[in-house]
Amino acid sequence: MGEPRSMDDSRGEPGMPSLDRQDTHGARPRNIPELEPTPLQPLYINLSVIGLIAGAVAITALEVGVSLGSPIVKLCVLVGGPALILATADASLRIWRSARAWMPVDPVMGLFRITWLIPAFVLLAAIVVVGSLVLQA
Repeated sequence: MGEPRSMDDSRGEPGMPSLDRQDTHGARPRNIPELEPTPLQPLYINLSVIGLIAGAVAITALEVGVSLGSPIVKLCVLVGGPALILATADASLRIWRSARAWMPVDPVMGLFRITWLIPAFVLLAAIVVVGSLVLQA
């Protein structure tokens, strides 16, 4: 009760429970601050939106019966593919940095963050494979 209280503070009235602060020393932190942004972090949303729109146009074109080798689908892959590759690579770098930052603090959390790289690499491989298939069609 070392902090001063105002006149209308009801915490000191009779019958009110005493709330002592718990010592958080030694507890695992909830997050670790990012020390430096990734190279494409300011463009991450823009790159993702470009990939989203290009993908939506390509999928819509395929749904209405346009062939895989049509110019509109190839254009969408040429525009959206690199944007998605850059966005995913930048996100993968953030995941890697996060995992490295957690390792000294909580190795289990660090390893958990490393597992997030698996879907990122699968997505990168899928973008490359599908992009090459479309461009070769």
